[in-house]
Amino acid sequence: MTSSGTSTAEREFLEALAWLTETDEALAAVVAEHGPPLFWSRPAGFPSLVLFVLEQQVSLASAAATYRTLLARLGTMSPTAVLAHPDMRADGVSRQKERYLRALAAAVDDGTLDLAELADLDDDEVRARLTALPGIGRWTADVYLLACLSRPDLWPVGDRALQVAAAETLGLAQAPDQAELTEIGDRWRPHRSTAARLLWHGYLRRRGRQETSVPV
Repeated sequence: MTSSGTSTAEREFLEALAWLTETDEALAAVVAEHGPPLFWSRPAGFPSLVLFVLEQQVSLASAAATYRTLLARLGTMSPTAVLAHPDMRADGVSRQKERYLRALAAAVDDGTLDLAELADLDDDEVRARLTALPGIGRWTADVYLLACLSRPDLWPVGDRALQVAAAETLGLAQAPDQAELTEIGDRWRPHRSTAARLLWHGYLRRRGRQETSVPV
């Protein structure tokens, strides 16, 4: 924490936000219309990874509901509890995601994946450790880096909402694919995490929604 009570990550976010809105008219317009995004984060660790797996290819609200149901059943979101659960499908978890969550829980439980160690690794090594597990791809690794490890220059090009938000914000005829979005994001280096937060903020506000808060 800084002396003012603001975390270092939030202070860096605010500095990046100021730079982006001063140098990019499209991002400045998002703030002018919807106000600045709040700085949100998730705690690093197993529960947040569980939630990110549940969020794959479904709405945030749907994933949040499933997470809450699963947490109520388990009592605590821990690798031991997940491995002991006889059938997560009864709690709304698909067969495929149940397999992913059990593999994640086993890796954390036996030490194959040391989540505490990830904070000391660079972005590429964190991605390599996480994507070695079934069901954890580039998107899950990138949003974990962005939201849980507060890395400043993450750009989750596989995120559909980010693709659509970029098209809406920049006035594109259609949502860019991953290669096109990678090129678009180059203009916002080394603050692409904050640019992504701005684009998501506008995307949600245009739809009358906001970031889903889920205790993990």
